[in-house]
Amino acid sequence: MLRGPNVWANFPVLEAWVDMGSLNEASSDEVVGFNERLKTWLPGLIEHRCSEGERGGFFRRLDRGTYPAHVLEHVTLELQSLVGHPLGFGKARATAVDGVYTVVVRYLDETVAEACLRCARELLLAAYQGETFDVAAALLRLQGIADRSALGPSTMAIVNAARDRSIPWRRIQDGRSLVQLGHGAKQRRVWTAETDRSGAISEFIAQDKQLTRRLLRSAGVPVPTGCKVNDPDDAWESAESFGVPVVVKPLDANHGRGVFINLVTEAQVRNSFGYALQEGRGVVVEHFVPGTDHRLLVVGNQMVAASKGYPAVVVGDATHTIRQLVLSQLKTSLQAGRPDECPWSKIDDAAWETSVLLDLEDQGYSLDSVPRDGERVMVARFSTWCIDVTDEVHPSIRAHAVTAAKVAGLDICGVDVVCRDLSGPLEEQEGAIVEINASPNLLMYLKPALGVVRPVGKAIIDMLFPDDQNGRIPTLGVTGTRGKTATIRVLAHLLRAAGACVSTATSDGIQIGQRLAHMPMGDRYTGARSILLHPWTEIAICEAWAAQVLGAGLGFDRCSVGVVLDADSAQPGLADPNTAQPFTAALRCVVEVVLPGGTAVLNADDAVVAAMAAACKGEVMYFSCDGDNPFLHAHCTAGGRAVVLRDGVIRLVQGTVERDLWPLPDAGGAAENVLAAVAAAWAHGLAEPLLQDGLRTLIL
Repeated sequence: MLRGPNVWANFPVLEAWVDMGSLNEASSDEVVGFNERLKTWLPGLIEHRCSEGERGGFFRRLDRGTYPAHVLEHVTLELQSLVGHPLGFGKARATAVDGVYTVVVRYLDETVAEACLRCARELLLAAYQGETFDVAAALLRLQGIADRSALGPSTMAIVNAARDRSIPWRRIQDGRSLVQLGHGAKQRRVWTAETDRSGAISEFIAQDKQLTRRLLRSAGVPVPTGCKVNDPDDAWESAESFGVPVVVKPLDANHGRGVFINLVTEAQVRNSFGYALQEGRGVVVEHFVPGTDHRLLVVGNQMVAASKGYPAVVVGDATHTIRQLVLSQLKTSLQAGRPDECPWSKIDDAAWETSVLLDLEDQGYSLDSVPRDGERVMVARFSTWCIDVTDEVHPSIRAHAVTAAKVAGLDICGVDVVCRDLSGPLEEQEGAIVEINASPNLLMYLKPALGVVRPVGKAIIDMLFPDDQNGRIPTLGVTGTRGKTATIRVLAHLLRAAGACVSTATSDGIQIGQRLAHMPMGDRYTGARSILLHPWTEIAICEAWAAQVLGAGLGFDRCSVGVVLDADSAQPGLADPNTAQPFTAALRCVVEVVLPGGTAVLNADDAVVAAMAAACKGEVMYFSCDGDNPFLHAHCTAGGRAVVLRDGVIRLVQGTVERDLWPLPDAGGAAENVLAAVAAAWAHGLAEPLLQDGLRTLIL
């Protein structure tokens, strides 16, 4: 896995070396029945444009004849698309070893991509050999892998919004929806719909319904009358004092578990107490608020979305039982789908919730009752969320929802409102806020059964990174074949003069400020990711080794300054002899990921490095030990910047203006490292007085 920018692309890819064996010469147009089998098994391949750049392009390549590695590439991409990872980037190239090909595909999830690659191999072997292949079973297995490995839908919405803003992100732990957004000191973290500022105290308040009600009432938010009760007798006494109907629910449960509503008799209240107690640390009784359930989402200081509940109802046909009607109607209605896919799926036909059974009993039914033809039976009174009503919310209700979130101290909060009319004030209709929720499910706003999809992920990202912030810290990458670590030592020394916490990842190890941590020799990829993960890092300097780029990719996705010292292809160990990719492409990666507002710092005395300027999306700055270098001269004549050593003095050149910076006598082989470091620091924006202060205290 190339988990960072690499010689193939500036995003992660799976790179596989595939030995074609006896299929090496098997062109797709020469194997009888192969194309027909493949097109039948995977008809979606018609959408692959391939090199022809239009729909059906890959099919035409098949018909004309193409080699197995190319087919493997496209089948792997198609399988990823079929399990919800639609991607289009792939390549297949011959290596220096006959019959061995490099197959490269983009991926969203490593586990899914590898499984799809292996499945694609088995599928193609069957297609080439004229055997059968159960595509449906394979896709079912792959979908299971994707479902187990994928980020949750709430987290994925936030990540997608971060991508749209070019905010870097990374998954911190496999199998969990724990994500870092941004780098170093500017990072934020999310887990589903919780952020790193969702405090434990705030979550405790939201979980304790009695405490929540008391705090909201003190803030002037309409809430139902209620109290915590100790036993069934206490529950009925409280119900009598409030006046029926009432609601009995757990003190601290969520997702509607153990909630019994619209109870009017003593038997109902007493019976519900025990079931509610099983779901929480205590039981609450509160006055029943008439109306429809709504879930409002508050992000920061705004209510950004609202969803209305859709009660679960079946319609009788005088033939089938309620159990059968649930399976035939609710599983195919607006409420169909798995809970992680559809927010309106609440009826579990394998383990029926007690609240469902008691609701049916109160209506005179059981699961085996057969309703009359056309008779409507409420299966679950506790509503499920599926209808978007964001535009209907009255301004005063919006304000109450924001207040409720602020009282609890939650930056993301689900606010449950019960009322008859969401477009009017709660106070005029006996409406109330009945509950608040930390870490609310975002799926109801992302996949409503009816209404408009709301960009709730974007709202969260805009709260976490206001004013077009992108969460990035200055990141400087340094590569070449020699002198990388020495250059970074000088560069870090210069940048620390500004007082920032400078972290470095080199062959010496990881250094966070003045603290040196151990790192396995040569593991620059891990080191770069580590310093970008560290919350103290304000400036990151990362050493990039060509072999590392070829084997794992860069440890950073973009950089503000990219430095290339030299490109001596004679250096040993820089590339695997079996790959067709020149190691210079690995060095050039650092230039290709320079941000548009950043700078590539290139050695003008190395023609290969100097030519990398064409790959830079930002500014180019040269450094040179030769004041008469033609690259440098042409560049500065055009108004560019450079750092040059002339007559033993480091000079800063900008256009036709040249200024002395600091003497550098007898630096020997270290002169190039110092010039590169000065150029990188200047490109970073370090002022000349600070450059001079750093050089004054520099010990080579």
